Amino acid sequence: MTSNSTASLSSDTGPTSRDVLALAWPMTLKAIILHGTVVIDAYLVSALGETALAAMGLAAAVAGFVLGAILAFSHAMQIRTAQVFGTGDQIYVKSALASGMTINLAVGSVGLTAIWLFGGGVIGTMAPSEEVASLAWNYLSVFSIVILGEAVGQCLSSYFNGCGRTRLPLYSFCLSLPINVFSSIALIHGLWGLPALGITGAALGSAIAIVVQVGFLLFQLIRLDRGLRHVAGWRRGSFKASLSQHVGFSLPIAATFFSAQFATHVCALIYARLSLNAFAAMTLISPWIMVAGTVGMQWAQATGIIVAQLLGRKAREDVLDRFLSSAWRGAFIAAGLVAAVYLAVCLSANALYADLNIETRTILLSFVPVLVVLPFPKGSNAICGNALRASGDTIYVMHIFIWSQWLFRVPATALAVLYLDWAAVWVLSLLMWEELIKLPAFHRRLFKGNWKRAEIAA
Repeated sequence: MTSNSTASLSSDTGPTSRDVLALAWPMTLKAIILHGTVVIDAYLVSALGETALAAMGLAAAVAGFVLGAILAFSHAMQIRTAQVFGTGDQIYVKSALASGMTINLAVGSVGLTAIWLFGGGVIGTMAPSEEVASLAWNYLSVFSIVILGEAVGQCLSSYFNGCGRTRLPLYSFCLSLPINVFSSIALIHGLWGLPALGITGAALGSAIAIVVQVGFLLFQLIRLDRGLRHVAGWRRGSFKASLSQHVGFSLPIAATFFSAQFATHVCALIYARLSLNAFAAMTLISPWIMVAGTVGMQWAQATGIIVAQLLGRKAREDVLDRFLSSAWRGAFIAAGLVAAVYLAVCLSANALYADLNIETRTILLSFVPVLVVLPFPKGSNAICGNALRASGDTIYVMHIFIWSQWLFRVPATALAVLYLDWAAVWVLSLLMWEELIKLPAFHRRLFKGNWKRAEIAA
């Protein structure tokens, strides 16, 4: 963490939205670059034709389950690190880092084992041809290196984020992205004397990039926190006890992310039953919702990091109240920016997607009323959820997410699309109604105030 940020956290007035911005902008850029990397990889492989693109998509779908699990536990690691960093207890910091790394490596190893045992059968069943299945398996075999690298890299990125050093993960992505692009191009097409490996070259390019990224993060860890190696002892007396505590904290957060991903995939499958133009419009707007929404979500995560650090330092309740009020105001500004992006995309549909049917573009324009409202309740709920998670209230947050998804959004989407034949705009509005349903439960819990008295060091 920077010295200025540390001083702000420990002062009488406490941190403000400026401190959130200092943490949030690198996290936001990193998330956007991560999403952009997927688009770039698909673009590079598209030059090989539809067969290669289908093989990559199939392999990515299989690998995505393992990567999603790694990301879910890494998010829990980020919150835990922020809590223990706030305590200043080096034994606690070392225990959290070792536990988080152990969990990520275990998840990655179990995932890879499952892929090697069952991945071939899954790919063979889902692939439209033997050629696609063979290419997908070749890609996935090399991509296994990326999965192991992400297990380490995401843990280290979450550790640095939790410590307030959010620029380091961003720098690692800025370093690895051009390496990924140029090495993939060279290995796909056999440039500069290298072999032309086709789709396997794209996976190898990603593997080279992740090795460089992890190497950079490990170098920064040794440079900044080499003293952790000499810290004696473990939290709760043993590594096993520390690991057990970390797992107990992480599981509800990971379950929340698993549920959200699965619910989103189920709804996407249901959207396929819409009319062709409506489904095309939903397919087009979904990436924009994900990418632009990153601004608000990363603001909320940065808020949660600072709340966790303040709770670890046993900050006064008035300091916590002032900070959260400031962060909340910033969240509404972020929501306004996101709404402006959504508005611009929809109003520019005729220029952005000129080759599409006019009905599809008309449906995109009809999304405007929903999209300009959605970021505000979503951003406010995200502030509540991350603040409550920072205090350790993870199970309550998990219940809000899971029940709103599986008792409302998924069945309501199925009913609206499969039986009521709703227009696409009303189907999309279910995302907003889900946030409005969650809003009272989140805000009532936060305003109750018990989170401000959480015992982080327990």
